[in-house]
Amino acid sequence: MPYVLVSTQIRLENGPTMVGDEWNDVELMEYLGASLCKELGTNYIEYRTPDPPRVVLNKLEMKGYSMVGMAGVGQTCIWTMHKPAKESLDSLPRSVNSSESDSEIKVEVIEK
Repeated sequence: MPYVLVSTQIRLENGPTMVGDEWNDVELMEYLGASLCKELGTNYIEYRTPDPPRVVLNKLEMKGYSMVGMAGVGQTCIWTMHKPAKESLDSLPRSVNSSESDSEIKVEVIEK
């Protein structure tokens, strides 16, 4: 899954941190130390970890995710994390040296 939503209540900046819904990647949720929780009065299940958001964001970066957005909504902070899918990396345009003639185009593959 290329996107992960991370959120916490401002008054709970030391944790817990919500890291996804019940359909998230189970292996990633285990890596984050998250477990499924359902709060009384809600109709959804979410993954929650006792770690503060800073620790969760650092762990996600170690797995190749980067932050693409952050917002504050009321008393909640939400971060959107993205990890490019491997197959989408293969379909990216390649760098071409334009000084070569059309018959001798050299393609340089740039990897992150």
